[in-house]
Amino acid sequence: MNKPGCRAGRRARKKRRKKHEDVYKVTLTHEAQFVLLRRWLKGKGFTSQSLIPVNFHDTGRGLMANQTIKAKDSVISLPEKCFLTTETVLTSYMGDYIKRWHPPVSPLLALCCFLIAERHRGDASEWSPYINILPKTYTCPVYFRDDIIDLLPRSLQKKATEQKEQFQELYCSSLMFFHSLQPLFTQPSEELFTQDALRWAWCSINTRTVYMEHDQSDCLSREKDIYALAPYLDLLNHCPNVQVEAGFNKQTRCYEVKSVQGCKKFQQALINYGPHDNNRLLLEYGFVASGNPHSVVYVDLGTLKFCLDEKDKQLTQKLLYLRDNDFLRNLTFGTDGPSWRLMTALRLLSLKPEQYSCWKSVLLGAAVSRDREEWCIHSALKLCNNLNGDNVKALERLSQLKQGANLSLLEQLCVVESLRQEEQRILEHTRVVLQNLWGQ
Repeated sequence: MNKPGCRAGRRARKKRRKKHEDVYKVTLTHEAQFVLLRRWLKGKGFTSQSLIPVNFHDTGRGLMANQTIKAKDSVISLPEKCFLTTETVLTSYMGDYIKRWHPPVSPLLALCCFLIAERHRGDASEWSPYINILPKTYTCPVYFRDDIIDLLPRSLQKKATEQKEQFQELYCSSLMFFHSLQPLFTQPSEELFTQDALRWAWCSINTRTVYMEHDQSDCLSREKDIYALAPYLDLLNHCPNVQVEAGFNKQTRCYEVKSVQGCKKFQQALINYGPHDNNRLLLEYGFVASGNPHSVVYVDLGTLKFCLDEKDKQLTQKLLYLRDNDFLRNLTFGTDGPSWRLMTALRLLSLKPEQYSCWKSVLLGAAVSRDREEWCIHSALKLCNNLNGDNVKALERLSQLKQGANLSLLEQLCVVESLRQEEQRILEHTRVVLQNLWGQ
């Protein structure tokens, strides 16, 4: 039997622990913008009180469970009326302008234009309670200056640059369409549909929509119409270790998220965007997941060449062979060491001229001689050290840039820093694995 003093001590420890946890989250329920949002959503049929908006110290804004959510129970069920889709746009004041325009605009651009216009309308917009809680800026690479993109891992720099170029192409190709919308506004269209405005709308849609297939409209381009902005639901943050079932229920006409594991009362309710590594999360959503089990460090061709013998007369031929067999991409290090693809590529690169006949079998998984395997382990260690050195330099530069940076720039630098720190953690694990292999 427990003594009364023991129970009191346990209660006191529990109370102290709860107080400590509460320091790391601040409820947003009573803030005016969230009061308006909930009132607006109630008018559209969403009345659930099981999730409340909270500012968490590690993830920022999110939703906290106000009651225990059991395994297989619903986390949230958002009625169809709450969603902002291309149907919303096409039935609005902007619809006729979109329908008349040729060639047809994409579903993405139609949503972007509507978001920009509705933000401009301010409180007169039906969607203002939702638009007012959207972030004012984002930490996706499309917002990054070139010197910040240079601080990304080499494998991500190219994709980030392509993202910026694709956005720039979208903006330039849409200028005439923006001008066609002028009759809707008293302000010149070029002042309203700026590059900054489109970037904000583009990121709002790409980072916050849920996947929802819509019937293809003849008024829009042939690109898949899969976007749906989901007020309140889009406050749910991603966790790679959480399992959920999500999708649109045609019977209830609601988008439903069900928890596989459940969620305790007063804990953050989380969802899972899919098995994405941190490179993809930063590129597409503008954040990094700490301890992400799907994360790896990529070895690009430039880095791979660092460990190669340029005197090898077969080197060009080997690289062509690897490329033709799709073995020059997805070469990675993980917490458990180098990937099978990376070691297989290194094994082929290690072969001597007289072993030309072994190329195919090595790519299929055949073993190589002990001295060639040692060369592969040594080369992998060189690659690991090279990537780690690149990380150290980038982290030093990021630390310098953070001094005196404004809030928007600081947020961008911090997300790149987080990615670099996660990569450093993976490379440290890899180095231990490789050193153990080297010592065998």
